[in-house]
Order: sequence, then structure tokens, then C-alpha cells
Amino acid sequence: MGDQGMPFISAIFTLLFVMDPLGNVPLYITVLKDIPERRRKPIIVRESLIALGVLVFFLFVGHAFLDMLQISQPALGIAGAIVLFLIAVRMVFGSSDGAFASHPGGEPFIVPLAVPLVAGPSAMATVLLLQGREPGRVLEWLVALIAAWLMSSLVLYFASAFARILGQRVLVAVERLMGMILTAIAVQMFLTGIQQVSIR
Repeated sequence: MGDQGMPFISAIFTLLFVMDPLGNVPLYITVLKDIPERRRKPIIVRESLIALGVLVFFLFVGHAFLDMLQISQPALGIAGAIVLFLIAVRMVFGSSDGAFASHPGGEPFIVPLAVPLVAGPSAMATVLLLQGREPGRVLEWLVALIAAWLMSSLVLYFASAFARILGQRVLVAVERLMGMILTAIAVQMFLTGIQQVSIR
């Protein structure tokens, strides 16, 4: 195939997988459990908008950031693939850390709901990777980012309903499936990066 760039639909689903909305549903419920019911949805909307702002910032400053650090596109692709692979493995096999189990008293603000649960290191790395590899498609990446963010935000907005309807077992199973798909995407990104290096 002549064009080795990531297809638009693939970009949307890659971003959606690394945002991992279904995996974040139990965490959102845990963080917001002591917040009055009427305040939960406004908090989710606010934190989702903050997360979008963070990711859009990374999208538009990514190219300058790479130039400043003198990072080549193949290097970024391989590094991004490794990060995505580690995230995918964590999704498949689960994580026992409780990094998001506690937060300062009062309403959560930015941490942990916006960053790192939605705009986490993997999402930032993916956005940076997309922009760095094909900066000419930045508006396309912006649309893909907004589409993935919107789907993720809708899942989190109805977190309580999803948890009630699906149950913990189904949520875990879906997260494992997303992790498996993300593993395949990470391997393909790694192979593409190696291929770009060999061409050079």
C-alpha cells in the first residue's frame, strides 16, 4: 500500500481505546461516590471539557515539541507503539494499583477525572504521535480527537447507568477486549516505525 498513514477511522478508535471510557466507569463512580447526585453530571461535563482542552493543546504544539527535542518520526512511532502496548497489556491483565482511589477532599478538579483518567499519558502520546507523523492532517486529527472524546464523554456521563446495566463483570470483559485490539494496533505501529527506519 502506498499510503502508510493511519486511516481516519483507525485514529478515532485508537484514541477511544486509549481513553478507555468503559474501564474508567468504575473509577469515576468511586471518585464521585461522596458527591451529591445533582453535582455529578456537571462535574463530569466540566472535567471532560478540561481533558479535551489538554489533548487539543498537545495536538497543536506537538510538532514544535518534536522539533525542539529533535525527535524523528520513526522514533516517535516506535516509542508511541511501546507506550500503547504497555497500556494495552495493563488493560488485558488488569492493574492492582490504587493510584486513583483517593483524592483531595471536596469536588475533584482536573485530577484525577480529567487528567490522567481521560487525558492520560497514553492519550497524550497518541495525539502527539498522530500530529508528529502527519502534521498536514492536523484538522483531520482534531475531528478524530473530538469524535473519540465525544463518545468517551457520553459513556462517562452515563457512568452510573452503564455500571448498573452492564455490571462489573461485563465492564471488565469489555476493557480486556479493548486491550486486545489496542495490542494489535500497537504492534502494527511498531512495525510501521521499523519499516520507516529501514527505508531511511
